Amino acid sequence: MQPSQLSSGDVIADRRADYAKMLDEGGEAEAAAELMEQALELAPAWAAGWYRLATYHEKAGKAEAAIEAYRRTLELDPDDIFGAGLKLALLGDAETPAQPSSRYVERLFDDYADRFETSLVEKLDYSVPQKLAALVASTGRHYQLAVDLGCGTGLLGPEIRSHVVSLEGFDLSQNMLAKAAEKQVYDHLAQADLSLAPEASGIFSDGARHRADLVTAADVLMYLGNLESVFAIVDDLAATGADIVFSVEDGGEGDGFSLAPSLRYAHSQTYIEGLASAHGLEILDIVKTTIRKDGGKPISGILFLTRKAA
Repeated sequence: MQPSQLSSGDVIADRRADYAKMLDEGGEAEAAAELMEQALELAPAWAAGWYRLATYHEKAGKAEAAIEAYRRTLELDPDDIFGAGLKLALLGDAETPAQPSSRYVERLFDDYADRFETSLVEKLDYSVPQKLAALVASTGRHYQLAVDLGCGTGLLGPEIRSHVVSLEGFDLSQNMLAKAAEKQVYDHLAQADLSLAPEASGIFSDGARHRADLVTAADVLMYLGNLESVFAIVDDLAATGADIVFSVEDGGEGDGFSLAPSLRYAHSQTYIEGLASAHGLEILDIVKTTIRKDGGKPISGILFLTRKAA
């Protein structure tokens, strides 16, 4: 049984889990947890079930019970496809991971691909592609090759296409890449993992180093904590004089990054400035702005326009 299976493999356990979900959706998290525990007595190796139990306990305000269930999820699913490690960090039971599990991020966006644009653009007032494109346009340059890191469904591609001769897009999620391909804006699309070292990331499997004179990353860095690997990839990808344009969620004061209840990371301006300096990037412009809504509240972000020094 794969840990991500929605079915436990036991008909009665599945039926009880379905009832538990209905109770939870009706605002009865504690009752949902009780029924989910009964389901797991029948299917104790069901990682997805333990994760659901943990969320019900968390909603019911039972933090210790939630922690135990998240721990059990991780034991059954060490690849952490559900992001239980992030949850344990938020509950104070573990250190904040430097990176989330790549399997978690990949599954998250594979599952999200079909409703991604509707959710972001129509419901959450997502505006990063247009705002990053404005920064690109402000340079007055026309680029030979742009590489869009974490391109998702390709929302940024159409916004910058008129400024580039050729456009590549990379993403961890194959389902997101399939959506991007439908736009017929990118000249090349491929899977890549930005949490890995440059040689293992997939960015250079079909392309040379230092090939891009524009590198973009729209709302992808918040799914990574420590950004050393990303800046190392950019260092190897960007030609001398290349522009690098990207966004982060605003981490406020301090010189690091933090994990938000949304399970996304926020990065401070000081942290980004330090990485840029270490990797030879000159910061040309910084824009603080609202990048989307979450739970009806505006999320603050920081947009950066940088250039790789000679």
